[in-house]
Amino acid sequence: MACFTVPAGEAVVTTIVKKVIDKKEIKEGTSTPKNGIPFSRKLKWLSNLLWGGSVLLAYEHVWHGEVKPFFPFLTAMENPADKAEMLHEMGTVGVGMAVLVTAVWIGICVAADVIVKRPVSSAKASN
Repeated sequence: MACFTVPAGEAVVTTIVKKVIDKKEIKEGTSTPKNGIPFSRKLKWLSNLLWGGSVLLAYEHVWHGEVKPFFPFLTAMENPADKAEMLHEMGTVGVGMAVLVTAVWIGICVAADVIVKRPVSSAKASN
């Protein structure tokens, strides 16, 4: 019902943090490091993953009639008995999705760092 709000909330936080870190990197002159990928770019990857997933999930919930275009927007909030189920879904499914996306992002960042920092092979250097 409202599981997409958890990754969307994390996306809002990562977008704000990314903008703050971006300004800090530009001020310090570290926005283009000589070796490696700036952390602000990596945060943008996480933000894009979270926003994309949240929009797709929100669309799916609209498609199934769980979100409506007028207050209180979520059908689970119309009936007080459904609020507990909604909060349970947010706490289990929503948090699970946000944690999984963040774990995948960590894997992507580690892989990107390994690829960027690996030495150039002698076959490529001689060409």
